[in-house]
Amino acid sequence: MTLFKYEDVNWEKLGELIYRKHMHGSRLTIAQFKLLKGSVVNAHSHTHEQVSIVISGKLRFVVNNETYIAGSGDVVYIPPNAVHGVEALEDSLIVDVYSPIRDDWLRGEDKYLRS
Repeated sequence: MTLFKYEDVNWEKLGELIYRKHMHGSRLTIAQFKLLKGSVVNAHSHTHEQVSIVISGKLRFVVNNETYIAGSGDVVYIPPNAVHGVEALEDSLIVDVYSPIRDDWLRGEDKYLRS
């Protein structure tokens, strides 16, 4: 067993309004995102299966041209290779789980998140 403590991980500033913390297991990545009101993650796709859990706030997800407004307690499933993006309608905290691990992040290939 491994115990991860998010409070021991510093927020990584990806843009003026987007912050991330992430940890990796052998087959999955778990990340916390702080998306401040007005922030936008542009439409993109990846081979990873993704589950986004809204802890607080309100977000507009667009997944394969379908729009969803998600709030605290909502879960959004994003299948592999689906084109998706998100806009923060309020200051929001989300937890994302990806499988397999986000090796693209480990290689620094996450320009779509950075402004």
